[in-house]
Amino acid sequence: MSGRSLPSRQINIVLRQPEGGGQRRLADGTGGQTNASPLAEAEPQMTGKRTPMDGPLSDIFKELNQLIGLDNVKALVHEIYALLQISQFRAEAGLTSNAHVYHMIFKGSPGTGKTTVARLMGRMFHAMGVLSKGHFIEVERADLVGEYIGHTALKTRELMKKAMGGILFIDEAYSLARGGDKDFGKESIDALVKGMEDKKNEFILILAGYSDEMEQFLSMNPGLPSRFPIQIEFEDYPIEQLLQITELMAKEREYVLLPQSLAKLKAHLTEERAETWRAFSNARYVRNILEKAMRHQAVRLLSQYVNAPSKHELMSIRPEDLKFK
Repeated sequence: MSGRSLPSRQINIVLRQPEGGGQRRLADGTGGQTNASPLAEAEPQMTGKRTPMDGPLSDIFKELNQLIGLDNVKALVHEIYALLQISQFRAEAGLTSNAHVYHMIFKGSPGTGKTTVARLMGRMFHAMGVLSKGHFIEVERADLVGEYIGHTALKTRELMKKAMGGILFIDEAYSLARGGDKDFGKESIDALVKGMEDKKNEFILILAGYSDEMEQFLSMNPGLPSRFPIQIEFEDYPIEQLLQITELMAKEREYVLLPQSLAKLKAHLTEERAETWRAFSNARYVRNILEKAMRHQAVRLLSQYVNAPSKHELMSIRPEDLKFK
């Protein structure tokens, strides 16, 4: 995985309150002030991110903020929301409000939340009027690439048509370029580029995959990077966050991992990540471990109890329920 650090993103936005009600500044927490606007006044200001308190957007940001980790991703979503909101205010004030391009590149290992965040973004763009539907279509190479000349372009155009008004999410997008110039995957890339130009404000294309492979994929086509103004890194979860994710998944299913179980899981995750760091699937991996442990717990309880176990036992995942091979 790429070890390069991403540049920090910052937003400093001044919102004018009606009828001399002062100003409110949305910032990323840095506390810096801006003097770029002649409208700025030396009045008390509030700092911090502001999100909608009600309506569909409030539910979206609640779900986003409940996700464990992903701080840089959350910051990006807040930036996009702030830009869209300010664009609406500018239009209402009679100021120029240019349409932006929101095609994106998501880089990172499996199980780092790329699909989840893409779905949330689709809902946000729909709620704010950027997308007419906000639906989500997830595809991979096999869905796009045909078996003969012309078939691939047709399949790709059909999928873009289905995605109109929503998000087209292509996982492992770099696989489209693996076969070289004679591979039909290139035909799909060409069709996607044309669709992005012809229908650039009617759908959002998100390409996702491993960081190194995505960077190599973009470097193979000089015209691609500029078409994706938003590129974001989904970093691997630290072990402690993976444990938090596991506990949250268990809680949602009304299970509890005992302290000894968490200690056993922590030791296993540390070893597994060190051995298989390139193929480690993060949250997806711990979800599979948890669901396997639930099955083992069920077998154990049926063998230990003649009558129904206590509520505590029904909820408890014990160390012996965690089997990793």
